[in-house]
Amino acid sequence: MPTNQSESIYNMYGNRLRVRVCGVCMEGDKILLVKHNGLGELGFCWMPPGGGVEYGGSLESNLAREFKEETGLDVTVGKFLFVHEFLQPPLHAIELFFAVSVTGGTLALGIDPEMDINNQIIDDLRYFSPDDIRKKKKEAFHQIFLKITPGKNILNMQGYFKI
Repeated sequence: MPTNQSESIYNMYGNRLRVRVCGVCMEGDKILLVKHNGLGELGFCWMPPGGGVEYGGSLESNLAREFKEETGLDVTVGKFLFVHEFLQPPLHAIELFFAVSVTGGTLALGIDPEMDINNQIIDDLRYFSPDDIRKKKKEAFHQIFLKITPGKNILNMQGYFKI
């Protein structure tokens, strides 16, 4: 049965193609992830900060805006890493992943301004080590983490992925 968050997500983003930008923010070997409720097999999903591209803004400016909204951090967008096609009807998104570097701000749980303030989907944020991710259920994380094996670094991934 869908949750209020998943219903809101399906109503807002379902049955259309979305272009998203995602930022890979590393602190040592740990990656910053945001927990979104209403997505995934478990009813939530940990994923890199990011969101929809708004018309008229560059990919970099959209990613910096999304990062600030979700995490409170100011970032510089660096190297383009890879593309992931997310397709779980009714949701379909082309996700462009970039490396980002923190330049300011304070890490704090933000909001998704597209969602009702009383029905927010962003629930938590934290840095995860590769071991942290491997120890948890794979369904708890963005699909791209299925491609990361021991010894492989997300910052070195290149190409197109459809998982």
